[in-house]
Amino acid sequence: MHLIQGKNIGIIANQTSRIKNTHLVDSLLSMGLSVQKVFAPEHGFRGKSDAGEAVKDGIDTATGIPIISLYGKNKKPSAQQLENIDILIFDIQDVGARFYTYISTLHYVMEAAAEAKIPVLVLDRPNPNGHYIDGPILETAHASFVGMHPVPVVYGMTIGEYGQMINGEQWLANGIKCDLTVIPIKNYTHNSPYSLPIKPSPNLPNDQSINLYPSLCFFEGTNVSAGRGTNLQFQIYGSPYLAKNGYSFTPQPNEGASYPKHKNKRIYGENLSNHKRLTNINLAWLRNAYAQNSSDEFFNAFFTKLAGTRKLQQQIMQGISEKEIKKSWQKGLHTFKKTRAKYLMYK
Repeated sequence: MHLIQGKNIGIIANQTSRIKNTHLVDSLLSMGLSVQKVFAPEHGFRGKSDAGEAVKDGIDTATGIPIISLYGKNKKPSAQQLENIDILIFDIQDVGARFYTYISTLHYVMEAAAEAKIPVLVLDRPNPNGHYIDGPILETAHASFVGMHPVPVVYGMTIGEYGQMINGEQWLANGIKCDLTVIPIKNYTHNSPYSLPIKPSPNLPNDQSINLYPSLCFFEGTNVSAGRGTNLQFQIYGSPYLAKNGYSFTPQPNEGASYPKHKNKRIYGENLSNHKRLTNINLAWLRNAYAQNSSDEFFNAFFTKLAGTRKLQQQIMQGISEKEIKKSWQKGLHTFKKTRAKYLMYK
């Protein structure tokens, strides 16, 4: 409390920013604290916008506080937007996958705060995919908002630990450092199972989707649907170009997917909603879908951004086994684990 008492506060928040059943903004206002602005990430302050949909500035109707989008014209708070702010509080539930954009928002918030000499307070939250580390390391030539740092797809850190790594590895522009304080989680380890009480984005509705997300999100860079436009988002996959047997579904517009891939078409694939909990990335589904694909094109340009390297697409196209693909990741993962160890707050 002493860190924010008597200060003008800016909050980076969404629908997950809650203390029990009360939103963080409402909690702070009820304590008489001065919340000046809310900065909203991808999917917006209330978490209802489609993936990739620009989020607009506005006013929170419940409190009258200005909402500034960090997923529209600017992904980094401007100096003007930070005027009269004494401290920034970052409180967003992450899911521990490199291409989930909340860690990119954290990077830009820290960078803007460092430039404006404003401290940042991160309210740490558990990582539901914190129990393993896997995937190719991002190559800086393929950096984007869905992957800004040389880390694997699944990095096994809380968002607070990740913020400390951004600072410590000097990933902010010109090597500047943010005045960062992380409020730790009590009685937490990276192996602590965690069931999210609120879905972190419209297309991650439950624990199963969150666990499968690091493996199935690669389909976003292909002609295969990962279930957007259904009630089993990131728990199924399918395409008109896969073998027409077994499981099928028809994507239709719904909340978080106004224009789902293969809208209103019956498509074929696999239902993974009852699959056992993953402790590594599963490439079998991606490899199988590529092998079955009957269209002229399977991959699109987004795949390399998601993978963080061109090599994975090449390996899939060459028919290299999952075991050999994962073997090619090991040197990078070994190096990353040594970097990661410097910033861990939990066992």
